[in-house]
Amino acid sequence: MHADLPRIAERARQQVERDASRRDLASLQSAARGLPQPRNFFRALVDPEIGPPFRLVGGLDGPGVVVANAFDPELMARRYQRAGASALAVFESPSDADPIPEERSVLASLRNTTPLPVLHHRLVVDPYQLWQSRIAGADAVLLMAEVLTEGEVIDFQILARELGMTAVIEVRDEWNLLRVIRHVGFPDAAGCLLAIDNRDPETGMADPARTVRLAGLIEERPIILSEHGLRQPSDVVALRRLGVHAGLVAQEAGDEDPVERLARLLEPA
Repeated sequence: MHADLPRIAERARQQVERDASRRDLASLQSAARGLPQPRNFFRALVDPEIGPPFRLVGGLDGPGVVVANAFDPELMARRYQRAGASALAVFESPSDADPIPEERSVLASLRNTTPLPVLHHRLVVDPYQLWQSRIAGADAVLLMAEVLTEGEVIDFQILARELGMTAVIEVRDEWNLLRVIRHVGFPDAAGCLLAIDNRDPETGMADPARTVRLAGLIEERPIILSEHGLRQPSDVVALRRLGVHAGLVAQEAGDEDPVERLARLLEPA
């Protein structure tokens, strides 16, 4: 496990406590009634009849609130869509900032900006967070195998499916992959993806060779999402040869504009 993950997980639990103190679970469940159905994140990345041969998810760093933020998520979302993205991912870390209504989150702002389905890419440690994501407008949620027990993964998969969202189980090493691989596709084969985080847990450097290595342990490769480190069309070609058809592009330290990189990755190699 990455040395920082226990600390980040504890911060996530503390944030859940703060958020629940201002809005209890019953309130979230009530707000969820009558919401539009989530868009199909799984289909956007897996269905061979829609989208390009290789699908890319465009990542946005998302603090909780849109107001007073120099970063313009709506503009980025529109640029990603024009560049050919099949879906979006909003990255969010535990925050000590004052909680804001889910209805004013970056996720909520994107729902009326673009038809692309959106993954809420954050550390989930409590069922409360899945209800938050649903209210905010997420179409998929991340389940990080490194910080969850198998029982928690299963419980969160069931809840995500009940809420109409795609569950994306994330791994970055063989041990965690072998722990959870048999649960991918539960409780519905069309509601769960497996993400492989290509970043080294010690250095943070991303190399798609990690996906190449771990893909050898996976039979159903069309459900794999290769996260980070994709830089050239040749990286996409190598993944497609393995039967991997989806990747995620996000801002990396000292990197070029991720939207421009996404567009280049979709060019023929």
